[in-house]
Amino acid sequence: MMLEGHNNSFLTFAEICEKVRGTSSKNMKIEIVSEYLKRLGDEDLKIACNLFSGQIFPPWENIELQVGYSTLLDILKEVSGLNDNTLREIIIKHGDLGEASEEILKRRVIKPLIEEKYDLSQIYSQLRKVAETTGKGSFLEKKRILTGIYLSLTPLEAKYFTKVLTGEMRIGLVSGLIIESISEAFTRRFDEVNEAFLLINDVGETAVLAKYGRLSEAKLELLHPTNFMLAESMQSAEEVEKYFRKELVCEFKLDGVRVQCHKKGEIVRIFSRRGNEVSKQFPEIVEDLLKIDNNFIFDGEIIAFKNERPLPFSKLQQRLQRKYVDEQLIEEIPLVLFVYDILYFDNEPVYKRILVERKKIIEKIKFVGRIKSLEYTFVLKKEEIEKRFQESVGLGYEGLMLKDPSSFYTVGKRGKYWIKLKRELDTIDAVIVAAERGHGKRAEIFSDYVFSIWDNNVLKIIGKAYSGLTDKELLEMNERLRELTVKDEGWRLIVRPEIVIEVAFNGIQKSSRHESGFALRFPRIKRIRDDKSIEEADTIEKVKAIYERQKKF
Repeated sequence: MMLEGHNNSFLTFAEICEKVRGTSSKNMKIEIVSEYLKRLGDEDLKIACNLFSGQIFPPWENIELQVGYSTLLDILKEVSGLNDNTLREIIIKHGDLGEASEEILKRRVIKPLIEEKYDLSQIYSQLRKVAETTGKGSFLEKKRILTGIYLSLTPLEAKYFTKVLTGEMRIGLVSGLIIESISEAFTRRFDEVNEAFLLINDVGETAVLAKYGRLSEAKLELLHPTNFMLAESMQSAEEVEKYFRKELVCEFKLDGVRVQCHKKGEIVRIFSRRGNEVSKQFPEIVEDLLKIDNNFIFDGEIIAFKNERPLPFSKLQQRLQRKYVDEQLIEEIPLVLFVYDILYFDNEPVYKRILVERKKIIEKIKFVGRIKSLEYTFVLKKEEIEKRFQESVGLGYEGLMLKDPSSFYTVGKRGKYWIKLKRELDTIDAVIVAAERGHGKRAEIFSDYVFSIWDNNVLKIIGKAYSGLTDKELLEMNERLRELTVKDEGWRLIVRPEIVIEVAFNGIQKSSRHESGFALRFPRIKRIRDDKSIEEADTIEKVKAIYERQKKF
């Protein structure tokens, strides 16, 4: 297929996306993207990689377009001249606004007098302008800019421009394949490219470093979030003892919000797992972090904490749902940051030191106020592990974290260096794809959630849950799901996959009822995971592993 546009045109980018989407072959996707990346200049290379990954701006910049679904519908109506009924039919037919945009522009009755051709940098510049437009009259200005762009787009460009705006690229190009494409394009080893990406958390910048053979220059930076180290699950103290056969660091497992805290001079920034800055949500934590003399990057957990005991996660969630944090709220739901790891101290990265050495650094720091070092012990035998587990649960914690004392901090990687031991059999993070009307007093709202997990980059249904949320959460979720609806069947809403929930259950069984091939026994919603993107939802491999483990224990 010959590409019609220039290498850096948005049309060429859209054509590449269409080619990638049109093949199920992983190798073919990598070949298509890598050949494209080779031909781009540095800035266009950054932009293309970021758009492929489904993001426009780095999350830590806290820049958002603030353009809703309904606004895009208004723009499409204006640029096409189609009536409401026709638009509704097209959108219901496709169930995806990007796909619908292509057909809408093919059928438009209004043609622009002058069509402007956009390149990648122009599109990016206009999107940044939209994001930075604030204050009185900003809504109309944002709409004016986007309308001007849509008027000059081809139907194919409109399709992928809409997907960029809605964050719904979904062309089968997950981050791992983008990294492989960068590796292939610039003849670099995959593990080197991946290591740099996980460290700096910026796929566009990683691509430029790979292009010039400067991957070794990727480094941890203060005030710039890196990826978190991830843990695996085990189901019993016996399983842990058999696997490690060595003394382990043992900590109580906290049920809060995991954060990365950066301090450089008089600046403190707190980042979520998704890389978003969340400092404004925790003003008292920021205040106490500023009192620590050193520069640092902490890994830790913020929990609701009162009278030397953890409060339920639902209490913390009440704070997270509030737009403004005042003194009354701080007093009603007090917070504590427990620090359990450190990646950077004073002028030196320390994440490549072993865990026990990192713990010794933490012990030397003078914590104040609401910042505390998480206590830990060493355990070896299953009886010690079980005893600590019972202590943890008795005090209101989730269970235990067990860590290899000689392990390095492996950013962005999951492995059996950190182990979660929890009260439930396990939990999975799943994506809501549909919602059904409830029964009885819930008949007026959509309270039964159909959820999916990833299987080879495709979301497949594994179950339905309707318990676990408070009445307030149910009402709020009902509103969110209505806004995400792509098809209303009366008794059920098909929704854009955007919300991640943590689901607890009593077991897993094979089932032909669900497309995943598995079903959860007695699933219940433990919490809404707004801190996670849908790409972080669990996979069929995790489900299979839990299924096999439960047969052994």
